[in-house]
Amino acid sequence: MIKLNREDYRNKVYACWIGKNIGGTMGGPFEKKREYLDVKGYVTPAGEPLPNDDLDLQLVWLHATEKLGPKAINCQTLGDFWVRFIPPHWNEYGIGKVNMRMGIPAPACGDYKNLWKHSNGAWIRTEVWACMAPAAPEVAARYAIEDAKVDHGVGEGTYAAAFVAAMQSAAFVEKDIRKLIAIGLANIPTESRMADSIRALVDCYDQHMSEREARDFILERNADIGDGWFQAPSNVAYAVLGLLWGEGDFKRSMLAAINCGDDTDCTAATVGATLGIMYGKEGIPADWQAHIGDTIITISVATGVLTTVPKTCTELTERVVRQAPHVLFANAADVELSDGESDWAADVSETFAKNTAVADYLRSLRPYAAEYTFGPVRATISTVEAPDIKPMGEVHVHVRFENLCRIYGNCPTNLRLRWLLPEGFTVEGETRFVRMAYKNMLGDVRDPEIDVVIRAGERVDVTNRVVLEFEIQDHATVGYVPLVLLG
Repeated sequence: MIKLNREDYRNKVYACWIGKNIGGTMGGPFEKKREYLDVKGYVTPAGEPLPNDDLDLQLVWLHATEKLGPKAINCQTLGDFWVRFIPPHWNEYGIGKVNMRMGIPAPACGDYKNLWKHSNGAWIRTEVWACMAPAAPEVAARYAIEDAKVDHGVGEGTYAAAFVAAMQSAAFVEKDIRKLIAIGLANIPTESRMADSIRALVDCYDQHMSEREARDFILERNADIGDGWFQAPSNVAYAVLGLLWGEGDFKRSMLAAINCGDDTDCTAATVGATLGIMYGKEGIPADWQAHIGDTIITISVATGVLTTVPKTCTELTERVVRQAPHVLFANAADVELSDGESDWAADVSETFAKNTAVADYLRSLRPYAAEYTFGPVRATISTVEAPDIKPMGEVHVHVRFENLCRIYGNCPTNLRLRWLLPEGFTVEGETRFVRMAYKNMLGDVRDPEIDVVIRAGERVDVTNRVVLEFEIQDHATVGYVPLVLLG
């Protein structure tokens, strides 16, 4: 059990948001600059921070958690909050929302025709998950993944969110940046470009390269990802560069990240937030904090609809702190907030770094997939290719059924299946009966999977809804799994 003193924890959460505002304000004026910079500090007037979508979206996620409870937070519920409360349509934000409005649910909406799925939109908004799940990196990473799926699908942008969320959550009990990096890497696939970029950056540090040499090395290494601008592998590496080369010094770390260029408000804000968690308010320079104050200025929230947005970092902190015990309890995290002394095992970081459950989960994800739960059955439906259909064309569909009875006992069950198709559509390879055993004789879990081919007739509509109905034997629940194919 990890024990966190409540006031120490609150101090770190507050410093996280102050650090986020400092970085967003200092880095904001230099966003999109591709050259190596020579920033010395603020160039904005004193008195308040710049608005920043990096922080704004997290205010909506806090609202979702408060209204729905932590067990109900997933990519589909967050997707609904996206459409209702977040106006911007730029880049992956707009792609994810337009896809949802066409009927493609999360997380498939983050995969479909999304040129920005490897970009920065998700890892820049991980602090709310890390702060509501302090010292529980696996929990924070899983929430960040559900968040990221909506506009990044199964892309490097989602891996980046898992990496940063795990690192920031662990920062509540660890100040060694190398150990935090190891924890972040444990939560993403080793073969990902995200992991490669961080490992390469650490090598640069160990070879005693200068900040600019390391930045140029990463820029060249990832030159093949689009045009390099706004891509997660490079920009997360720039944030980590700030943390490594800055060696715990807030100002030095911040400027090192900003001077790498690219998405400077995001890299700097993540550096500031992470250092805030690591060192608390005492680790933030008083003059830099005074420059931006306590205010939160929003730009990306529909405040005319969502009227409960926190107006200050103080208010945001109190609301996040209020949710943390619920999030920890709902996820059975071995973390306790109390009035007593903070206490944890000396090898807690090594334990975190050995846990690869999140990375294994990320490897299991299929693009163009959506997940639905009905009673004791979870069904995941995906198309092998993009969910497009032409007249007389075909789409390959994969469905996996998971027996949730394994949570509370070995309860086999059976399913009766039926496809409900648009006029003129047919299904090939149809299976009408599925047996869902919990374990075989060797104790292995075997989730049944089926593959079919959906064929269109001579006419297709703009949107064509296919539905898989499954009846759970001896259970009142009937599940309906939709699949939208775009004509």
